[in-house]
Amino acid sequence: MKAKLYFLTGVAACSLAFQGCHDKLNVDLESAITANSMWQDEGDAKAAVYGTFNKFRSSFATAYIFWGEYRSGLWGPGLATNATYSDPFSNQLNSTHTHANWANLYTTINDCNLILKYTPNIPFTNESEKNEVLANALFVRAFCYYWIGRVWGDAPVLLNGFESGQQDDLYPSRESADRVFEQVGIDLEAARQLMPEDVVERDLASRAAINLLLADYQLWMAKVRGGGTASLNAAKQAVDQVLANSNYSLMSNFSSVFSSEQNQEIIFAWSLVQDEFTGGYPADFLIPLQYISAEYIENPIKVGTHQQWIFLTDNYKDFLSADDRDQRAEVSFETFFDAPKDATFQWINKYSGSWENQTRVFDSDIVVYRYADALLMSAEIENALGNSPLAIEQVNKVAERAYGVADFYANTLSSQQIDDAILNERKKEFVAEGKIWWDLIRFGVVFDEVPTLAGRENEQNVLLWPVHDSSINTNPNIKQTPGR
Repeated sequence: MKAKLYFLTGVAACSLAFQGCHDKLNVDLESAITANSMWQDEGDAKAAVYGTFNKFRSSFATAYIFWGEYRSGLWGPGLATNATYSDPFSNQLNSTHTHANWANLYTTINDCNLILKYTPNIPFTNESEKNEVLANALFVRAFCYYWIGRVWGDAPVLLNGFESGQQDDLYPSRESADRVFEQVGIDLEAARQLMPEDVVERDLASRAAINLLLADYQLWMAKVRGGGTASLNAAKQAVDQVLANSNYSLMSNFSSVFSSEQNQEIIFAWSLVQDEFTGGYPADFLIPLQYISAEYIENPIKVGTHQQWIFLTDNYKDFLSADDRDQRAEVSFETFFDAPKDATFQWINKYSGSWENQTRVFDSDIVVYRYADALLMSAEIENALGNSPLAIEQVNKVAERAYGVADFYANTLSSQQIDDAILNERKKEFVAEGKIWWDLIRFGVVFDEVPTLAGRENEQNVLLWPVHDSSINTNPNIKQTPGR
């Protein structure tokens, strides 16, 4: 799907009802995206998709790893820290935390709702391109609701699209988490049916991206929300389609996954391009220029744009470095002693962007789903279904690339040992990729492995985030999560 890139503005970009209410929705409609000014032809619909993806990636640019990794007990202070970071480290969250705010996700959802509202009535030269537009909107909406359900639980489910401060449904209430997750499944099935099979975009939705999100979702439903065998079988059906797709495979070398963008392993990524969208959470991983000796700038120390706020814990670094054969450790992080400064510096190598004209540009794509994820999801699904030989076969494909050893895990492992192996490989494979918090919950070990959650199993909704005060203060129908 090709179209000139421009972004949603006006009402479509700010109309989150329970955040803005009437005062912020009462804007000049002549400059807003409306049925009269925007939705005229297929070029408008295609451009709206690109605008939605811009909002989509910016919504997750920093929040993604806060929601998906920083609460795992595997991260701690870098050269400095502050409450924005230390509160998730300690699992002491409050309703004023920046990432307790769901506003950007609902703005993204609203953009999707408008695409789904108007596109069906727009004539397209090629019907498959209309279906692709609709499938992209459904994919993004499903992705957002999947994260909303896991981060906050109960939440509004908005499907109509806000364009005016005069609409009747400006003050929605939180619906049950069951309803939120139900909508994810509905949207993904619809997206899968609509998406043309020949689409292989890696920075927009594709059949493979939809299937892998569906597998992720169904695996969560099976293991966390009581979906049982039916959800496991649905997850298996989805991930098997990804694994059978010849457009995707493991890169032979782990470092190549992150040194060449849009490669054969990438199934879906947020595309970051200089002068369009750059930045996000990787900016927090590198070393401020003024701290290091001049001769070591980019040789080898990667320097960043501001303070290094966060880094891996010593225990996690030891775990990642325990096997000398594992090529992933040095790709994930690196350490160097700066003798003139008498200081040791460490940094994350993934997503470090480019160094141009003595300036760090964070333009590395953020990988959301890749083929290794499909293999390890498949291993987890097969093990849960009692197919241990296939589970070991799948995890060994990832392990062989990492360690250079065939059949790294023996086929005599018990089901629990296989789960342990899968989780360990996920911790090593996906450092700084926003997944490990969800893995710990899905495998049922979060209270065992996260020190700051030890003994807190009975705290109400302790795994959820509170809802931000701004959402509650501007909408009387939004109530705080009990216990948060």
